[in-house]
Amino acid sequence: MIYSDVIIVGGGPAGSTCAWKLKQTGIECIILDKETFPRTKICAGWITPKVVKQLKLNLSSYPHSLVTFRTIHFYIYGKKISVPTKQYAIRRIEFDNWLLKRSKVPYYTHHVVKIEKENGDFIIDRKFQSKYLVGAGGTYCPVYKSFFECVYPRVKTSLIIGIEEEFPYGYQDDHCHLWFFDNHLPGYSWYVPKGNGYLNIGIGGSLERLRERGDSIKKQWDFFTHKLEKQGLVNSRQFNPKGYNYYLRQRSPAGRIDNAFIIGDAASLATKDMGEGIGPAVESGIRAADSIITGTDYSLTSITKYSFPSILLGKWHS
Repeated sequence: MIYSDVIIVGGGPAGSTCAWKLKQTGIECIILDKETFPRTKICAGWITPKVVKQLKLNLSSYPHSLVTFRTIHFYIYGKKISVPTKQYAIRRIEFDNWLLKRSKVPYYTHHVVKIEKENGDFIIDRKFQSKYLVGAGGTYCPVYKSFFECVYPRVKTSLIIGIEEEFPYGYQDDHCHLWFFDNHLPGYSWYVPKGNGYLNIGIGGSLERLRERGDSIKKQWDFFTHKLEKQGLVNSRQFNPKGYNYYLRQRSPAGRIDNAFIIGDAASLATKDMGEGIGPAVESGIRAADSIITGTDYSLTSITKYSFPSILLGKWHS
């Protein structure tokens, strides 16, 4: 049995940030993740100046690709609105691995199946034991399912279905484009250039609203990719997208039961307007660590709820 004061299930930005913060104060912790890093993570990879500050990220020394956007082109029902700002795009396969390594905590590739509680400690698959347990395993996090699901069920109307693809592409347009409500999509689509010649395109929207009118994310994807080809943004591409689900910010997010915490997408913290997950993941990871370090309350109520203010504020911090 491997013992640690804290076990973090999930090595993405939420889990790695929590581990990094705990390590700084000398608290023993380990990370478990079912994937081996670096691992492919399809994501628009949006990070804000606030995330950069919270992670104490020195952009000039970050060893991987990073693209800075000083203008974002929004299209609301087809009307173009260009917003001056400062935002960044990273590739998750690089960023997540870098965060995990920077945390300098032991990492185990392990698919968590069963979590038990014995004598105040958490026992994972009879292999790992800890006093504190942090769930950072995303939408289907085993910590959420074991301790939070029955007490704090998620709101089904907040379920988002997404589909996207990231691929090397010699793009000609290096701007970020976001289309809201195109083809009556209850959400938005995006075109995000990445570093080293990669491009990320995708769409996301309310699964319930799509179903209500007999629509599907696949139909919306076909419409979107046809639009990209028509506009000359992506040409002669055989698309191979991947789908995923996550929940937008819940009305009353709950993050702690006894010594068990959930952070990031496990706590359904994606912003209500744009479904941004990295910012809330980092912020909640830091707060969970602070709660363990100081013994203070862990609250999610003031975690960032909307992305638009950050984009607009970025205009004044350029």
